[in-house]
Amino acid sequence: MKQFIFKNALMIFLFFPIFLIAQEFQGKAIYKTHRKMDLKLGGDNSTISETQHKQMEEQMKKMFQKTFILSFSKSKSIYKEDVKLNSPKPTLGGMSVMIIGSGGGSDILFKDVNKKRYVNKTEVMGKRFLIKDSIPNFKWELSSETKNIGNYTCYKATFSREEEQSQLNVDDGEVKEITKKVKIVTTAWYTTGIPVSNGPREFGGLPGLILELNEGELTIVCTEIVMNPSEKIEIEEPSQGKVISQENYDKIMDEKSKEMLERFKARKGSGNGHGKSMEIRIGG
Repeated sequence: MKQFIFKNALMIFLFFPIFLIAQEFQGKAIYKTHRKMDLKLGGDNSTISETQHKQMEEQMKKMFQKTFILSFSKSKSIYKEDVKLNSPKPTLGGMSVMIIGSGGGSDILFKDVNKKRYVNKTEVMGKRFLIKDSIPNFKWELSSETKNIGNYTCYKATFSREEEQSQLNVDDGEVKEITKKVKIVTTAWYTTGIPVSNGPREFGGLPGLILELNEGELTIVCTEIVMNPSEKIEIEEPSQGKVISQENYDKIMDEKSKEMLERFKARKGSGNGHGKSMEIRIGG
């Protein structure tokens, strides 16, 4: 009997440190983003040169080249932009460019994967919002295909969806908005070497951390991972802001986009854009 008790006590002693490590499991993943561009400026009557077109295209690319940090534990995470590493927003042909709902540098995305909920703190035109909603249930199709990202073996997972995309055309002062449905395929590469069901942005739900994600023309790649850093990571749910659901927030953003479109139409209608045409299309 004494021997039995000793063996069980030894097992508890051996497994206790493992349990403790699991409780303190933390890490940071650094992601970089870039987007393929389909930028068309000008038409038959355009005064924009090929050199100017290339310059504008490069400026637009830089707008989507950002660095993000995912700070995570076993069940919670914070995802935000590393603003200090990113250059100021460029101008496009001398005009300031603002993208509604694109996720500013002050955005903070908190996720609790156990409770399947998220809180996204964002600011639009000086107004703060706390978007509180459930983490989407992504219908991943797992594959046996693998590739190495850094020192980690990653497995492929995909899912697809349909969404509406808008394209703005300006031709001789006339503004047209074309909306069409497109199929978006999302491909994730995750590693079971880091057993957290998490990843960049809202993505997760896989048997390991997502190290690369391709969605339409957007690519997000993990370039650095720090596991169990010496300084403890604080993962706290953001506060302060108008609480709203994702659906209602999307409606507000849609209204803001329409307002900007109407203002743009009014400016073009004043004759400032007569004789010129412009088409800007950003896929994915």
